[in-house]
Amino acid sequence: MDSSWFAMKVYHNRVQVVLRDVADAGVEFFAPTDVIASLLFVRATEEWVQRFAAERWQQLWLYRRLDSRRPAPIADREMEVFRFVVTAGREGLELLGDDRPEYHAGDRVVVTGGPFKGAEGHIKRIKRDRRLVVSISGVVAVATTYIHPSLLRRVEQQ
Repeated sequence: MDSSWFAMKVYHNRVQVVLRDVADAGVEFFAPTDVIASLLFVRATEEWVQRFAAERWQQLWLYRRLDSRRPAPIADREMEVFRFVVTAGREGLELLGDDRPEYHAGDRVVVTGGPFKGAEGHIKRIKRDRRLVVSISGVVAVATTYIHPSLLRRVEQQ
């Protein structure tokens, strides 16, 4: 069966324990602990994720689809852009919290130069600056530092 990315919110005092368990299982993971201490992404099968979450229900919360109890898979491209932005922009990166509809308003753009070159997201005015907002649908949104308009190219909405 194919693997996908899935998100989990780990309770603050359990992060290291859960990270160790995931690593011991040999599962690919991404934990942006410098930016978002309690968020964990794993690349695994849906069955593995459900079993892992059920065994550790006191340590974590699995993001699920709104229409069912099944885990919510994250598209590879969405995860790729999020990982890139979170690791490239630790300085000045701002956690906006849960992904909300207002973070998807505004022009969809791709960054054409600088440290975020290739990243895609929406432009949103935050604290008087135009910033790139990158999100994982239904999970989390982050905003980069100011990006000059000359480094942005509008892309068509999908």
